[in-house]
Amino acid sequence: MAVQKKINIKNKKARFEFEILDKYVAGIQLTGTEIKSIRLSQARITESFCEFNDGGELFIVNMYIQEYMFGHHFNHKPKSERRLLMHKRELRSLRKDVEAKGNTIVPLRLFINDKGFAKLEIALAKGKQTHDKREVIKDRDNKRDLARIKKSFNG
Repeated sequence: MAVQKKINIKNKKARFEFEILDKYVAGIQLTGTEIKSIRLSQARITESFCEFNDGGELFIVNMYIQEYMFGHHFNHKPKSERRLLMHKRELRSLRKDVEAKGNTIVPLRLFINDKGFAKLEIALAKGKQTHDKREVIKDRDNKRDLARIKKSFNG
């Protein structure tokens, strides 16, 4: 079990499903076995989202962190809600944007910063329509075809 230096767990699905309006970086309140599992890159944020509770705190829901293999009866639940740590003014503005405009908060990336703390890059996002998603797929295919033509032409 080798611990990786750079942990960078991405949510590629979020950029396809949502239009990103604004980005924030938040800390995560974790237990000991959770951070150990994240350092081993055993986490997923593809199906997760963020929501506010009644007290105005922001939580990430449906984030999967695999149980730590050496954490016996002190182990954590893999899919529990985890509190996100942000400044109050950021939380207030985020809550106002979510409630007023019907936007949502999605996690984009889970990483460990230079000090060794787990951070979550979250985004204020708006859901894309089906025709927008088709347009993205079409653009991606066109870029791939152009790159293939350029490679065969130059090579």
